[in-house]
Amino acid sequence: MAVTACQGLGFVVSLIGMAGIIAATCMDQWSTQDLYNNPVTAVFNYQGLWRSCVRESSGFTECRGYFTLLGLPAMLQAVRALMIVGIVLGAIGLLVSIFALKCIRIGSMEDSAKANMTLTSGIMFIISGLCAIAGVSVFANMLVTNFWMSTANMYTGMGGMVQTVQTRYTFGAALFVGWVAGGLTLIGGVMMCIACRGLAPEETNYKAVSYHASGHSVAYKPGGFKASTGFGSNTKSKKIYDGGAHTEDEGQSHPSKYDYV
Repeated sequence: MAVTACQGLGFVVSLIGMAGIIAATCMDQWSTQDLYNNPVTAVFNYQGLWRSCVRESSGFTECRGYFTLLGLPAMLQAVRALMIVGIVLGAIGLLVSIFALKCIRIGSMEDSAKANMTLTSGIMFIISGLCAIAGVSVFANMLVTNFWMSTANMYTGMGGMVQTVQTRYTFGAALFVGWVAGGLTLIGGVMMCIACRGLAPEETNYKAVSYHASGHSVAYKPGGFKASTGFGSNTKSKKIYDGGAHTEDEGQSHPSKYDYV
């Protein structure tokens, strides 16, 4: 019961994490305009992995996609690749984990096969979560670097006078969604790997036992009672007499005087 609960909970947590990774990848607010010390508040800019948007004070929003591939920064392309790889691996892991659930019986699938499938899906979830966390962290590091470079360029000249006004970008909501979703997917993968150990059948070693047929030896007791030490289909029953310990076969082969009466 505990193994089934662990496997089911890991599947649900991974499913929620994968939904968050897909949502974070599609969101536009990866970087938002920093409004601190910005006199122009009528326009709000924010950017995502696939397009950049401008929202005016009137509520009108206009978005424009990135129609170039080679003109984009290398770090942005790396973040795209990491998020896509995380989504693909997570989707495959979800498909495998559905068939690996212990509560679902498909044909004559053994527990060892379900254990291997559970372990495979858990590893895929872990890699997917790591890819999502790495992609979001790379983008956040790029934002921090550009933020401080823009700040340094803003305050130039004598006396620290502000010479230029530049648009600085800070963390958007998609970064936090990606971090949480990647962590959930990672935790779900670890739970699936833990459940794999409970699904694997225990291996038992059986020692071979050899049986030897009993011999025809007969043990006699002083009281005239025979104690047999074996059993077999060819063993003949024998009787013991107090007088001389003769068998029935010997009695038939040597007739006595009473046989002629």
